[in-house]
Amino acid sequence: MNKASSEQERGLLRRAEDLFCASRWLLLPFYLGILVALLILMAKFMSILLSLIPAGMGMGTKDLLLEVLTLVDVALVANLMVMVAFVGYHQFIRPLNNAAEFKFIPPWLTATDYHGLKLKAIGSVAIICAIEVLRVFLNVAQFSEYEVKWRVFILLAVAASGVMLASMARLAHDQDAHH
Repeated sequence: MNKASSEQERGLLRRAEDLFCASRWLLLPFYLGILVALLILMAKFMSILLSLIPAGMGMGTKDLLLEVLTLVDVALVANLMVMVAFVGYHQFIRPLNNAAEFKFIPPWLTATDYHGLKLKAIGSVAIICAIEVLRVFLNVAQFSEYEVKWRVFILLAVAASGVMLASMARLAHDQDAHH
């Protein structure tokens, strides 16, 4: 192999690597879309809250609890969206290494890596599933036995997934510390 073809191969390889590195910016519209969806979710949250204010005192306790659980559910989904958008941007597009210049960024957000995000996400999903199961139990007469069982099964499956992810993260951390 001559020197010219070796230089050409290195140049081609460098351009391919540059393209792969630049492709991370294709993720930006996804994270911006999550933030737009967050605005829509906030509008839905405010709509529920504003309708609950005048009606809340006249509602029965069970109905009020169901509405409040809906608000909590929406808030948890919003938290999950922010985590995914922020950590995804930080991990895959452009790290915010100088977080001190951004006074509104909590330090834990830049400390959360992809594995931490997975654990936080599965924890959020488990809580959202638990709220759904609680909502079903508060209104059990409206659901068939089949629907109740599936919702409980899904909650248990999500919880088991969370335990497995946490165990794998712990094992990986222990192996890294050992090496």
